[in-house]
Amino acid sequence: MALTKTDITEKIQHGLNISRTNAYNIMEDFLKIIKDSLSDGDDVMISGFGKFCVNNKKSRKGRNPATNKEMNLPARRVVTFKCSGKLRNLINKD
Repeated sequence: MALTKTDITEKIQHGLNISRTNAYNIMEDFLKIIKDSLSDGDDVMISGFGKFCVNNKKSRKGRNPATNKEMNLPARRVVTFKCSGKLRNLINKD
């Protein structure tokens, strides 16, 4: 089951005892800070949670599996996530 923006908003609302609108705005502002930092090429590290890293991928040859036609894939930036040791331990606790 996926955790949606609505679920996060409700948890913020109940945790802080604030209106749904304020909780939604807090969540959106938090996500905007992360998105803006990543689009600027900066990594985002959240202590105890993990690190979002922006990596550059070189252009490369690719192939359309449906047609077997070769094509060049352009260079691009991708975001990866590395979880912290605390999060990894929490996920794997017995």
